[in-house]
Formats: sequence, C-alpha cells, structure tokens
Amino acid sequence: MKKSVKTLSFPVRGKYVVMLAPSFVVDFSYPEIILKLRRLGFDKVVELTFGAKLVNREYHKLLKKCPSGCLMISSVCPGVVSLINNKFSKLKKNLILIDSPMVAMAKVCKKIYPKHNVVFISPCEFKKQEAEGCKEIDFVINFNELKEIFAKKLFKREDKNLSTSFDRFYNDYTKIYPLAGGLSKTAHLKNILTNKESISIDGIKRVETFLKKGNFGKLKFLDVNFCVGGCVGGPYINSSVPLVVKKLKVRGYLRKSKQEDIPEIKKGLVKKAKGISLKK
Repeated sequence: MKKSVKTLSFPVRGKYVVMLAPSFVVDFSYPEIILKLRRLGFDKVVELTFGAKLVNREYHKLLKKCPSGCLMISSVCPGVVSLINNKFSKLKKNLILIDSPMVAMAKVCKKIYPKHNVVFISPCEFKKQEAEGCKEIDFVINFNELKEIFAKKLFKREDKNLSTSFDRFYNDYTKIYPLAGGLSKTAHLKNILTNKESISIDGIKRVETFLKKGNFGKLKFLDVNFCVGGCVGGPYINSSVPLVVKKLKVRGYLRKSKQEDIPEIKKGLVKKAKGISLKK
C-alpha cells in the first residue's frame, strides 16, 4: 500500500519535490501557492505540464499510425480506466498503454532529483489509487487536504528569499490539460485525425452511455474524462464557482504564464526526459 498524506508530517523535513496539477488555479492563487509550499518545507516545486507534453508526444506517435477500424481510448484519467476495467472489459485492449502525466512527471522528477521524495497534489481521489502502482510517487495529497494543511500554518520557512516560481518544466500550452478535451487540443492531432475520427467526452454518465452503445463508427480516438468539465470538476476541487468560471481561471492562468520570462533551464525540453519509458 502506498504511503498516505497522514504519514507525511508538516512542516516537511528532508528533500521533497512536489508536483502540482495545473487545475490548482481553480482553488489556489498563483504564484502564492508556490511560496506557501516552499514555506511548508518542500525543496522543489514543479508543475505537471511537462509530463503532459511527454504523454502527448507518445499519443501523437500512436494515433498517427492508427489504421482504419482501430479504436484507441485515452488512459490519462484513472477514473475512466477503472470504469473500463470493471464494466467494459472488452474495451481494455483499446486503452492506450502510456503513462498519465502524473506518472510521467514523477519519472522525470526521479531522474532530475534522484534523492528527493516525490509528492503529487491532486483534485482527484483516483490519483491516490493510481499512485499505488507507481514506485516513483511517494505521497499524494488532494486539494482538500492541502487546504487544511495551509489553514494550520505549519510553516517551516520565512518568506524572505523564497522563490515564487516553479523550479523547472514550464510548458505553456499543456496548462489547459485539466479541461475536458485538453489532451486532444494539445496533442497536435488535427493533421492526423479528422473530426469524425476523434471525440472528447466528459462526465461519467455520458461516458458510460457512449460506451454502452458500442457504435464507434469511424472513430479512432476517444478522449474521456470521469468528471464533468475534466479535472476542474474533480471531487476535491473546493471552489463552488460555476464550471464556466473554473475554465476561465485555467485559461487566464495560461495567458498569464505566456507573459512570463522563463529561463531556458526551466523550460520543458524533451532531452531532459531522455531514457525514460512511458509505456505501461
């Protein structure tokens, strides 16, 4: 069984790298959240967007080779993977066997920061289940738990000289990954799939209804999310604002990040992931 948040004491002592899901902007202010995480004792703070970029590259390669009559289903959402494994076993063979951005980013972190423990902060409880099968991830904290930790003010460091920027792996365009269809929109699929060959569906009821029909026609790629709206609709999102406002927050974060002057060393360059396999 994976270690849980209960065994991770605060303030954090030792070397830890914390990975932040880009949906964080729905519940937390940027860049203040980075400062708070550093004050808790986290040595490194990175975003998941570089992992998403790496996953997209693998999806692009596979879908480019996808022949007529071949259906591939995204597996980045562990809730959907669980649904298919439990209720639609005949479609298990159609799941794309590539790591999720969380797992991909954890592998990158272990390569870059080999002496650090890896912590993932998530809007989704399914990610804790997924992390149980990932040796590179040591802890998973959901947004509710993080909010409670912040409220207790278990800070270790003063604000002075603490950076409010991510340590590495900026990737602007994949910041919309937590929105439904974010994978399809950022994996550069327009030139390899037609509109009839790709579809995005969000919300467990809609996904189940579609899978039960079993009429996939010319469909080659099914991009699916368990939660309505994508990860911004996750069960551990604290904000009660309408879904449309949550989406606007993510897009606003994307626009803001594009205006930042990011040093080359902090950008998500593919060469930094050399030698890492993302195959499940």
